[in-house]
Amino acid sequence: MLARSLETLLARLIDYAGLFPPAALSMDEALANYRRYRDGDDAWMLGRFVVPAARAVDVPDDFPVSVIGVDEVKAETEEDVHRIASERRRPGGWPGGVSPPYVEITDIDLIEHISVHNLRAKIRTGGLTPDAFPSSADIANFMRRCAEHGVAFKATAGLHHPVRCVRPLTYAADAPRGTMHGFVNVFMAAALLPRAEAILEDDDASAFAFDDDAASWRGHAVRTDDLALLRDQFAISFGSCSFEEPVNDLKELGWL
Repeated sequence: MLARSLETLLARLIDYAGLFPPAALSMDEALANYRRYRDGDDAWMLGRFVVPAARAVDVPDDFPVSVIGVDEVKAETEEDVHRIASERRRPGGWPGGVSPPYVEITDIDLIEHISVHNLRAKIRTGGLTPDAFPSSADIANFMRRCAEHGVAFKATAGLHHPVRCVRPLTYAADAPRGTMHGFVNVFMAAALLPRAEAILEDDDASAFAFDDDAASWRGHAVRTDDLALLRDQFAISFGSCSFEEPVNDLKELGWL
């Protein structure tokens, strides 16, 4: 039986971004996949359908979406953050049921300004080449700064596998190989921030344990109720061009 702490950690965790590299599927293919995932046994792990703003009209109305350029935007400067807030905010603030946009940044000093406007932050955790992957220290510092300012976040890119590993970075036969961050590492690190760097660097799946009452890394535990709060209010989700790859890896580990 699935441990309650693991179910809490994984619930609605994976936003499906099949339209984007390295999968780069057609709209018809990505929509068909999302329908199949939503109707499958693992649908409880499935988050939103990620789509560029220009293609949002092609997505069925009953699909929960995250629109790049609207729900997820980029900022390089403080002025960018203030502009995004001004353009996206509705009169009276963010109404109930409407989530503020995620602002993708590389400068963590912008998190303070994101906080001022009650926006959310987004970190890129990988890419198509080894140099696109931030260090464990960079990710840990990002999460700690978010926690310091009360900013929720999501991650995107590179989190195809549960635990840190060396894998091909694309699906091409001659793809470069590199060390990929694990999504279980990232979200457990968010739950145990004082030990974040060590958790992010750990490539041993047996270091993680899950039962109904708590999830733990090498004996350091977070209660399931606290994990639920973390997932709801702080570490929200990650975008992946594959839903099947993360799920199959979890099954291979015997965690599902």
